[in-house]
Amino acid sequence: MIDLSTTYLGLLLKNPLVVSPSPLCEEVDNIRRMEDAGASAVVLHSLFEEQINLESHDLDRYLSHGTDSFAEALTYFPDMTDYNLGPDGYLEHLRRAKAAVGIPVIGSLNGVSTGGWIRYARLIEMAGADALELNVYYIPTDPEMTGAQVEQVYVDLVRDVKASVGIPVAVKLGHAFSAMANLARRLDGAGADALVLFNRFYQPGFDLENLEVVPNLTLSSPYEVLLRLRWVAILYGHVRADLAVTGGVHSGEDVLKAMMAGARVAMMTSALLKHGIEHVATVRAGLLAWMEAHEYESIRQMQGSMSQQKVAEPAAFERASYMRVLRSYALRAPAR
Repeated sequence: MIDLSTTYLGLLLKNPLVVSPSPLCEEVDNIRRMEDAGASAVVLHSLFEEQINLESHDLDRYLSHGTDSFAEALTYFPDMTDYNLGPDGYLEHLRRAKAAVGIPVIGSLNGVSTGGWIRYARLIEMAGADALELNVYYIPTDPEMTGAQVEQVYVDLVRDVKASVGIPVAVKLGHAFSAMANLARRLDGAGADALVLFNRFYQPGFDLENLEVVPNLTLSSPYEVLLRLRWVAILYGHVRADLAVTGGVHSGEDVLKAMMAGARVAMMTSALLKHGIEHVATVRAGLLAWMEAHEYESIRQMQGSMSQQKVAEPAAFERASYMRVLRSYALRAPAR
């Protein structure tokens, strides 16, 4: 019998299929359906820093910098008093989710500063979360802020949160860092139990008729998983922290690639929003069918098998692949 089990954040999971944060996680019935469809764990939708700060009346300087300069900027944020039930409602939802399912439930905090995060990281732990994911969604727009300062914000956040809780802590990162491998190692040293690669920064749209900047949501496509695979394969073996792929995981084949790159789990959101929660079962079936056809006995057998450390041509993950792709592409002469 094929063994799909894996470990992530010190948790033994029945398979590597984890549901990542989305509005689907706001209903306990949906979380039950995720478990029934075969998900091995779920990361709840995030409790936002703005919600915590609203309660404490202490907006963090990184996120509020320049906001008060323009009155209309204040209207861009939603009413955070009701969003995602508010801080207390979030904790109650976590308790109810834990009581309703047998799979691990991971809490999520979204922001960038420590501030109220320390208190709520502890409360999330007390509410029964099996682990905590720090979803660091930060766009550094201050021209005076250096890359080193930005990275230090992340390192300090992880170190402070880890010092305040006893449950495992994962860090969800964006990909736009000048030295990703070095930052990963620093976060590893700060105590991160897992690195989740990568956050998808949603890009605002431009309304030409009303001359407004408007929110714009685009679900992921399978193409996006390539960036994640590359960096997981590079980092595998260089950090103690577990590695997770998120963004672009839509099929069993995507999950297989994530495992071979070196990930412990593959996370899905967009695929479930597109195809429904039961799509988890379809992905699991595709995973099993491929493993049976290729005579794999377990997920652990393949993890890291196509990482940079294990492949015959490690340069394929570096500059050499860029040059090879350019040389392999030939323009076709136009038809006459």
